[in-house]
Amino acid sequence: MTDALKRHWPEYLMEAACLGLFMISAFTFGAVLEYPGSALHQAIPYSVLRRFVMGIAMGSTAILIIYSPWGKQSGAHINPSTTLTFLRLGKVAKWDALFYILAQFGGGTTGALLASTVLAAWVSHPSVNYVITMPGSAGTAAAFLGEVVITFILMRVILRVSNNSRLHKLTGVCAGALVAAYITLEAPISGMSMNPARTLASAVPAQYWTALWVYFTAPLIGMLAAAEVHLRSRSPGIDCAKLHHENPKRCIFCGKPPSEA
Repeated sequence: MTDALKRHWPEYLMEAACLGLFMISAFTFGAVLEYPGSALHQAIPYSVLRRFVMGIAMGSTAILIIYSPWGKQSGAHINPSTTLTFLRLGKVAKWDALFYILAQFGGGTTGALLASTVLAAWVSHPSVNYVITMPGSAGTAAAFLGEVVITFILMRVILRVSNNSRLHKLTGVCAGALVAAYITLEAPISGMSMNPARTLASAVPAQYWTALWVYFTAPLIGMLAAAEVHLRSRSPGIDCAKLHHENPKRCIFCGKPPSEA
């Protein structure tokens, strides 16, 4: 444990910072799109169009994080379910997995608390409500199923694309595109979390704990199921736990030296 912390603490801090920035982006765009007094909210009267804009914003945020210097070095999991899935696949050491998960929860919550302080009047409004993730009108069961399905597809795509020699550099783009599509189309069902750290980050300032179990279990089930399908199919072998590997940054997962990419 001590050795992992001494050698890999920069990656842990990068992982925390990346999810913190993701939450700041979510709070900011959620506020300007949903707060009734916002000019952008008034300019876009239809909720589906606002979700589309939110999807583009958050999908772009995810892409920027994955291809950022920090994302290239940490691997940009920014999700405990992703880290645990790569642990199951044997691509992350157990102590790295533990510190990644602690960093993700800590970084995400810190980002949410910072954003909720700066944007207090806007994000606390019921129409924004700290961009919490909560089951839609179809209920908790539908939200659970929705989270399982979207995380299954996301991890299936990540594993297929990231381990394809021709397409691996597009992994971040594919992941961001799915985030954008899910926010636009699936958010009314589950709130589109896919990430227990992201859900808890919003829940803390909102003090909203309803159906929290959905977002702690369904994403992990969906991603682990995708990993099992990958292992049992004729899919390519799994190279590394990074979403973007061929770059000049060190890799704490597979030990490959940095490339010149």
